[in-house]
Amino acid sequence: MFCPRFLKAAVSFTCRKFSMGQISRQGKTLDMAEVRNRLREVVGASTNWQDQQQVLSERSSLCQYLARSQDDLPAKRMKDSLIEAHLPLGSQPALREKYLNSHNSVRFGRILEDLDCLGVLICYSHTWNEELQSSPLSIVTALVDKIDMRQNVIYPDCDIKFTGHVTWVGKTSIEAKMHMSQYQNGTYADLLDATFVMVARDPDNKRAAFVNPLKPVGQEEEAIFLQGEINKKRRVELSTASLLKVAPTAEERTLIHNQFLNTLDTRTVSFRSRILPPNSVWMEDAKLKGLEICHPQERNIFNRIFGGFLMRKAYELGRANACAFAGCRPTVVAVDDILFRKPVEIGSLLLLSSQVCYTEGMYVQVRVHSEVLDPLTRQHSTTNVFHFTFRLEKEVPAVVPQSYGESMLYLDGKRHFDGAMRNHS
Repeated sequence: MFCPRFLKAAVSFTCRKFSMGQISRQGKTLDMAEVRNRLREVVGASTNWQDQQQVLSERSSLCQYLARSQDDLPAKRMKDSLIEAHLPLGSQPALREKYLNSHNSVRFGRILEDLDCLGVLICYSHTWNEELQSSPLSIVTALVDKIDMRQNVIYPDCDIKFTGHVTWVGKTSIEAKMHMSQYQNGTYADLLDATFVMVARDPDNKRAAFVNPLKPVGQEEEAIFLQGEINKKRRVELSTASLLKVAPTAEERTLIHNQFLNTLDTRTVSFRSRILPPNSVWMEDAKLKGLEICHPQERNIFNRIFGGFLMRKAYELGRANACAFAGCRPTVVAVDDILFRKPVEIGSLLLLSSQVCYTEGMYVQVRVHSEVLDPLTRQHSTTNVFHFTFRLEKEVPAVVPQSYGESMLYLDGKRHFDGAMRNHS
């Protein structure tokens, strides 16, 4: 289980030096702007888009510093990757404009961007080699395992604190957990816990690369590491049981069949005659779509589109979909199972499709599918799938599938909703 106490107890370890600078300045905690600057320093990335070819060429030469096996790398401890960063919304009023939404609250999509940046920097701090000027690794987000909200309201005029560290390591993958709190009434109140999974690749971002093993110290760290193993096993089991690979369970098949029978017109003897039950909406009518042109401004340190930007746009579309569906303001409860299937290149046409796929009481489960369209070849490629759980201010209509494909979306949404509610409780 994620333990914020460990993070708070070990904050003193955040002030350590890199050879090309400090990951955290002595006596001063990083703010989120500095987190982004540190990432560029670690990788050797340029802030100038026109320099990208030179930077890529220089990074290719770092392949010689990659480890041939994980055994060649020294083991690291959890404290080695511990970072604390602040978002000074209270002490820097000029910063609020970027984070403020129309309801005088904080834009959660911006928080997703910050979590993504911090998660990558945490993983770089775990793998850092002080003998090198730049890291030979390209560390990218593979999966947002889950984000559990502890408080629904994020105030726009109070400072926010992020704390995180590496909690589990495979051969080429790293799990990082982050805790977010906000200064309220003289103390920090818990806002959310987040679990991200990153993967390490070579400087050209073409093949997997080994990362330093993690050495837990003490019973608390052993328990945290064990939870990482459990998380990995759960992810494998969920992937194996995916509705894209295997048939629904007997209970799920019964649910879908009963739902189908509930939509049949009793005045006819036909399977094709369908009617919408009371207080319901056809799933086909609970969609919202968007398009993004991927400009260089939204690039990451590897000159692809920043994963946090993709999460922000998907979240904002999903939230708008939930709001339009329910007719009232939604509040995010959980984010889970965001899978980054492939990078998004600059210049791409990014198509976002949001679908309310499950409802229950005052909750809606929204799935956002993103794909890249090549306008020259007209080829579509899925890049991401996002899952968001929202709570509304009133009970919402039931969403009803008509086709078999929609029924699978409904069951997949129910699975994610049930998982989110278990974690949230």
